[in-house]
Amino acid sequence: MADVVTRFAPSPTGHLHIGGARTAIFSWLLARHFGGRFHLRIEDTDLLRSKKEYTDSILASMRWLGLDWDDDLTYQTERTDLYNSYVDKLLESGHAYWCSCTPEEVEAMRERAREKGLKPRYDGHCRELGLGPGEGRCVRLKAPHTGKIVFDDMVKGRIAVDASELDDMVLRRADGMPTYNMAVVVDDHEMGVTHVIRGDDHVSNTPRQILIYEALGLPVPRFGHVPMILGPDRQKLSKRHGARAVVEYQQDGLLPQALVSYLARLGWSHGDQELFSMEELIRFFDGKNLNPAAAAFDPAKLEWCNARFMRDLPLNQLVELVEPFAKAAGLWERLGNDPYGRLEPLCVMFRERASNLAALAESFRPLLVGASELVYNTKDANKHFTEQGKAHLAALAAIFSKVEPFDAGAIEAALNAYVADNGLKFKEVAPPLRTALMGFMGGSHLNEIMAFLGKPETLARLARAQDYTPPAAEQDA
Repeated sequence: MADVVTRFAPSPTGHLHIGGARTAIFSWLLARHFGGRFHLRIEDTDLLRSKKEYTDSILASMRWLGLDWDDDLTYQTERTDLYNSYVDKLLESGHAYWCSCTPEEVEAMRERAREKGLKPRYDGHCRELGLGPGEGRCVRLKAPHTGKIVFDDMVKGRIAVDASELDDMVLRRADGMPTYNMAVVVDDHEMGVTHVIRGDDHVSNTPRQILIYEALGLPVPRFGHVPMILGPDRQKLSKRHGARAVVEYQQDGLLPQALVSYLARLGWSHGDQELFSMEELIRFFDGKNLNPAAAAFDPAKLEWCNARFMRDLPLNQLVELVEPFAKAAGLWERLGNDPYGRLEPLCVMFRERASNLAALAESFRPLLVGASELVYNTKDANKHFTEQGKAHLAALAAIFSKVEPFDAGAIEAALNAYVADNGLKFKEVAPPLRTALMGFMGGSHLNEIMAFLGKPETLARLARAQDYTPPAAEQDA
């Protein structure tokens, strides 16, 4: 294939959300697959709603996702003169004309069309009047009245629209500002864009843009309109479905590679493969196998995907990534003089039990507080700190106090010996021991937990558990 050039063109009226992120991913992958170029354009012409903080957030989210762009960033507000130079070309070639109709007059035309059961539209009143520039005048495209505008969509297949469905659209408003469709055509041409992947809410814009391309005598890019992402209930995706801005997923502790992999699979497939590295996505994504049916967002599937990526990360990378979350949770200072050395065993113990970095960091808390600060799950404590459970804890405390060295292997041998020598089953001993060590029925292997805690802290926790009494309200009940 010839050089492929794609683009992503967000409006900085909010943070980057997953629908826009997926469009960016598809566009970026197509360019990278063919060794082409990917451009980022900020469509900031909505001066009232566009904010620098949103631009900064979008750029940060793109970088976090690993979606780099070629050449300089483009801002539409800096290109007004360029757009108007193209409008002037259309005026000079006779493909556009000046229009003096006021908004009220245009609305009256539309109302008359509605009354006749016709499509509400501008009726071409100024089309042949030969007007020139003047106060309150806009510029309109002289669109064809007959024929069809046809294009082969990368997602939806062949689309044909009757020219009679379209009116003479405004290219330059009365205030001198170019319209969206005009600016987009100019930008995409100037950037050499060959393929436009965007949401299918833009399908209605495409025939209009094709008319502008043709009027200017410019090559028309290939279009692909991906359907919107729906919630699990097949309704429009919203926060109630668990959908959030990319920056929020980052703050929650998702891995960017997991989010990219998950979003790529919403509307695209490569066989039955579920998880993809970025290298695999670049290798496989050629613009084909894009599904015309809307995909449903599943927060649980995203968590599963993230957990799988976390599990496969090299340990040193996981330690580095979880560090800021441990600090945010107020746990960093509890790691002592060797925080990285202490984080490694914690990551090993809990990485398979957490679905994101924030949850992983929080899972460290029970092992980083002192025995007196450990919070008991009342239900687990009441169930397992029985007289028999406490007897096991007392016996184990005596045994563990003599274990040297106090490492995972020696601890496991001592625990297994206690169970075997007393004709017990492990399930009789493990629940009270686990609850005494963790405060609840969870956590990693018991010997690993005790080795991490060290002998003094382990014995302190066993002693505290032996003194446990149910809360007063439950004693009375």
